[in-house]
Amino acid sequence: MNSPRNPDEMVPVTVLTGFLGAGKTTLLKRILTEYHGKRIAVIENEFGPESIDNDLLVTDQEEEIVELSNGCVCCTVRGDLMRTLNDLRTRRQAGELKFERVIIETTGMANPGPVCQTFFMDDDIADYYRLDAVVTVVDAKHGMETLDIQEEAQKQVGFADRILISKKDLVSESEYAALRRRIVHMNPRASIEAVHFGETDLKQLIDISGFNLNTILDIDPEFLSDEHPDAAHDHDHATCTDPTHHHHDHGHDHDHATCGHDHSHDHDHGHDHDAATCTDPTHHHHAPKPAHNDEIGAFVFKSNKPFDPERLEEFLGGVVQVYGPDLLRYKGILYMKGINRRMLFQGVHQMMGAEPGKPWLANEKKNTKMVFIGRKLPQDIFTKGLEQCLAK
Repeated sequence: MNSPRNPDEMVPVTVLTGFLGAGKTTLLKRILTEYHGKRIAVIENEFGPESIDNDLLVTDQEEEIVELSNGCVCCTVRGDLMRTLNDLRTRRQAGELKFERVIIETTGMANPGPVCQTFFMDDDIADYYRLDAVVTVVDAKHGMETLDIQEEAQKQVGFADRILISKKDLVSESEYAALRRRIVHMNPRASIEAVHFGETDLKQLIDISGFNLNTILDIDPEFLSDEHPDAAHDHDHATCTDPTHHHHDHGHDHDHATCGHDHSHDHDHGHDHDAATCTDPTHHHHAPKPAHNDEIGAFVFKSNKPFDPERLEEFLGGVVQVYGPDLLRYKGILYMKGINRRMLFQGVHQMMGAEPGKPWLANEKKNTKMVFIGRKLPQDIFTKGLEQCLAK
């Protein structure tokens, strides 16, 4: 086993995803052509005819790893991703391969979740590689239709740290704005920008630190805006995380039905609640309801009251055990009773972790902010449970 490495010494990994035809390979070719001074190992899991092809390849042999003309290397995942990453690590340590970062291009039909989990399930991989970010490319021309009919495309949006909308020139401004609004409601924590791949600043795709707990938790203000009067009463989840830290799988035997909370109650949210004018800082604000009935959605939980650490840990264990497969990404800054610094957390599916962050300043308003992104999440259950975890 490798001893844990300094994060600055770890090999950063970018997961590049997006539905078929969105422009992933076009973007990847540009990175390989123009990202000067960096050797990149590209892992392709693309089954279509479009791949990093002959103009970049030194050789077109049947080897699993080939050298590219710019000094980078490329391999196709014919087996397990974990095995491929360990093979690259071994050959890099032996001096056979030289690369400074890894880009994984997923197949257009892929759910990025299992790819991300790979970096938290194997100690050798977790100690050697640092999952930097998931970058998702969405086609402006076909994005709406694809999101309507392809659940995997919704997951790709939900997992993203950065979303690039391609082919904006093929749609009207109103069509682009509608697509952007939809994406915000599916994933309010990802930055979104339209891209022309010939002009994209590659620095915005590399070293994003989307999986770094110490990065600021940004929520797109549009997500909590009062543009739409029909505030959706979607509630919040609970979570504790950091796949880069004490990454443990909460697949332990935890009986959701007996974890000390009532998870089966019905919650009547028939009241009219305007999130924009609510003066109660402890109240969870609701996201406006998107126009599309997307299975993947997001919600935010906020509170100025501290959590009871034991109650929160118990509740989160049950939540992740039962709803982990439908939880895509979750991240937050926690205000905990008896702890004089913020706790930072995030997770992917059942994998979650937490670590202490900066101390609260004397004049700073302590608060909790969490965002949860997932598939058909029962928000009422999570919000009620989180509220029960607040210190009395």
